[in-house]
Amino acid sequence: MKLPFAVAMLAFLPAFAGSAVAAEPQPAAVVELFTSQGCSSCPPANANLIELSRQPGVLVLSFAVTYWDYLGWKDSFGKEEFTERQRVYEPPLQQRGPYTPQMVVNGRATVVGNNLGQVQQLIASTPRPAGPPVTVSASAVRIGAGEAPAAADVWLVRYDPNVVEVPVGRGENTGRTLPHTHVVHSLDRLGTWSGAELSLTFGPAADGLRTAVLVQERNGGPILSVATD
Repeated sequence: MKLPFAVAMLAFLPAFAGSAVAAEPQPAAVVELFTSQGCSSCPPANANLIELSRQPGVLVLSFAVTYWDYLGWKDSFGKEEFTERQRVYEPPLQQRGPYTPQMVVNGRATVVGNNLGQVQQLIASTPRPAGPPVTVSASAVRIGAGEAPAAADVWLVRYDPNVVEVPVGRGENTGRTLPHTHVVHSLDRLGTWSGAELSLTFGPAADGLRTAVLVQERNGGPILSVATD
């Protein structure tokens, strides 16, 4: 283990007009992996995320952090906003600092990602998202009314659902080809949900990418609701 826009509309959306869109059942778990191609401890966690991605009711998301780039290999998926997302989790999860490979389940609990058994136990014991109903189309999201904290962030996540192989030319994983899945390509805050029904629009995803929307208590709090396209 290593330690160390969207355009929002608050009105009824034409994207949903004229046809009823049934909300899909929410995943029972959202598993976020914070990983780096420059981290020698991360390949087992990447493999575990691939295994978890095959399980029904589990949405996995792989966030590539940037703080190991200095070791000689710049992560090809790394972005500072992904590193910042991990750091925001530190206070509520009572961590002294970010580390890889870290898995966060439903925004509520964390575990080292290279032990699949421990991850499975955490998924089974962590309260699932049970907030307002969320429906996602290609260019919009509708969030139903419900009981809310003071405010919750609405996050737009674009990710690649496929397994991609990345050859690493330098650093701790020199010469290895590392498989990744559900790699996050972008993370954007769409707006704020405060309990009333809310509709928001966004641009289309790039070819091959899927869309997930997370409704999450602010400052790294629990994920209240999640939906995918």
